[in-house]
Amino acid sequence: MPIKSDNFMKRILISSVPSVAFTLSLLAATIALSAVAEEKAVEAGFKSLFNGRDLTGWAGRPQHWSVEDGAITGRTTKEHPAEGNNFLIWKGGTVSDFELRCSYKIVPNNDKGFANSGIQYRSKDFGDFVVGGYQADMEAGKTYSGILYEERMDGILAQRGQKTVVKTVEGKTKVEVVGSLGKSEDIQAKIKDKDWNDYVVIATGNHLQHFINGVQTVDVMDERTGGKGAKEGILALQLHQGDPMTVQFKNIRIKTFSGSPSAKSDIDLLQGEWVPIEIVANGDKASQEDLDNIKVKINGNRYSVESNHPNQGTFKIIESDSPKKMDVTGDDGAELPAIYEISGDTFKACYAIKGASRPTEFKSVEGSDHVFAVYKRKSE
Repeated sequence: MPIKSDNFMKRILISSVPSVAFTLSLLAATIALSAVAEEKAVEAGFKSLFNGRDLTGWAGRPQHWSVEDGAITGRTTKEHPAEGNNFLIWKGGTVSDFELRCSYKIVPNNDKGFANSGIQYRSKDFGDFVVGGYQADMEAGKTYSGILYEERMDGILAQRGQKTVVKTVEGKTKVEVVGSLGKSEDIQAKIKDKDWNDYVVIATGNHLQHFINGVQTVDVMDERTGGKGAKEGILALQLHQGDPMTVQFKNIRIKTFSGSPSAKSDIDLLQGEWVPIEIVANGDKASQEDLDNIKVKINGNRYSVESNHPNQGTFKIIESDSPKKMDVTGDDGAELPAIYEISGDTFKACYAIKGASRPTEFKSVEGSDHVFAVYKRKSE
């Protein structure tokens, strides 16, 4: 029998976070024209990261990195191989939300035709010019150019042509493909072999996008918890270990964004009005009639429930834990430990009632004294 949800709504809080997305007009402004001359003025709002003459502002292994023909050049040879992947690190500080534009050319100097490189962003410096984190990949091949790879961490987060959502499930990273940007081979056909190509990386909050020659290659929402999904870090250029190869970069410039989603916490994103679409308490599911009579408002760290039995209280959240934690305190003194997760326009939470221990997973079964709830942002 469906339960009367009003009987336990004082234990429930809802919210959602809107997806972060750029409009087509911003995308059009993002893609630089191909074959941009070195002497061209940097676009309004952008800052050049390379002077075209030397490695001022950058640091790397001198046997592998130099400037040739006005381009940053990374090269491995039989005499100077790379024992492991190493990086040229930009020393101008860290980056958070930004748009990066550059041109690159990658050439295999070996019979295997292998050459791989990438642009590291929001990354960690492990010392001795070793870097780990998000990487906009490129290669002298037909598979990896444009993908999102996470160096020294969770590997491929999006293959070329994929829209993905990356989550933490039971302590492990799970990549969910949620859409397509086109066939990988069609995108590859737009990439010039052993010639200059234009790369654009846009990172805003947990939304990551790559473009090559004006074609979007990946679109990723990174919703991982437990300290993963970097919001800030260094910039670097990769030189891959292995057979001799050369990679070059020029026209490197960046525009940083202020007031973007990365500056917001989950509590900022919880503000507004919300409606439940599912509530289950001790295995019993609330009826649709009950759900339709409930509305929750969030203002700061206070919530109020409008229903046949209205109530209100406060809450606090711990975003750094996995799963994320929420502690709800009603004005009547009831304390409800909970876990929560935000994905797009959906917010779900699982609350402990009657003194039960904090849930460890998002479900409610008979005798658990747990309440599982799913909410949607109230449409205007």
